Amino acid sequence: MLYNWFQHITFAYPVFFGLFAIIPLMILWYWRKTEKNQGVVVVSTVKNFNSVRSWKNLFRHALFVLRLLVIASIILALARPQIRNDEQIVNGEGIDIMLCLDISGSMLAQDFSPNRMEAAKNVASEFIDNRPADRIGLVIFSGESFTMCPLTSDRAVLKSQLSNVQSGLLEDGTAIGSGLATSVDRLRSSQSKSKVIILLTDGENNGGLIDPNTAKEIAKSVGVRVYTIGMGTEGFAPVPMQTANGIIMQKEKVSIDEKLLTQIANETGGKYYRATDNESLHHIYGDIDKLEKSKVEITSLKRYSEQFFPFALAAAALLFLELVLRFTIFKKFP
Repeated sequence: MLYNWFQHITFAYPVFFGLFAIIPLMILWYWRKTEKNQGVVVVSTVKNFNSVRSWKNLFRHALFVLRLLVIASIILALARPQIRNDEQIVNGEGIDIMLCLDISGSMLAQDFSPNRMEAAKNVASEFIDNRPADRIGLVIFSGESFTMCPLTSDRAVLKSQLSNVQSGLLEDGTAIGSGLATSVDRLRSSQSKSKVIILLTDGENNGGLIDPNTAKEIAKSVGVRVYTIGMGTEGFAPVPMQTANGIIMQKEKVSIDEKLLTQIANETGGKYYRATDNESLHHIYGDIDKLEKSKVEITSLKRYSEQFFPFALAAAALLFLELVLRFTIFKKFP
């Protein structure tokens, strides 16, 4: 416990540690004084003196040891030991961001590790951690769309909802227009000067009640910038399929409507990206993070809790004990 306490201690005036040089000088002075004060008696034998040693003789250096402890405690108190508590206050103008995530069955393809959906969730979670001043929400879509989490600054709640995302929560399909429209609707009443949607999908629009171009026009009218990500390797990808004999891996062609995603991004002021593996997906979110910078002011507060009092109290107690012993038990008579 004492070791842990010292791990968190800093000293306001460490220059006073130089005074510890006094201690070896005092020990040298005491040793020479003791040697000088010793008397010499010439006797024929010391056999009869072996049983004469008293407890006072054994503890004759105790007063000097107490004096050394007093000085050491005073030096530590003068160095002003402190416990420092660091606190950060984050202020600034954040951005409202909606994460729009495809959760269709094809997102279970294993051309990413461990699969597309888990890779997308992991990178999105890191992105959330890197945006302390922003409000972020989550919309999922497949054959229909659903708001998993409205705009919030509560990172724990948002990441908890993100971790609960899995394929099969909604009717299967790829309703890009519905996912985009739901995300825009969540940003419609936002008072933020910057509103952003990050739409990630691995397929082509094949369902939903809202056409992607209609959703794009709504985003433009509201002033929402859309970054689109096409997720999937080139060519074919292994996808788990449920059969009567269990789950088998089946190769399926990767079909992403890059023309549509590029058009949505360009016309709303965003940018289209293609992710072909975990590393490229990570770089894409890092690029978006750089493009959409929030105005953040971080105020660092350092608070100190003084810890010199126990050392000052120890010095006073040890000095009192030395004086009591010096004038009572170890009192010298002329």
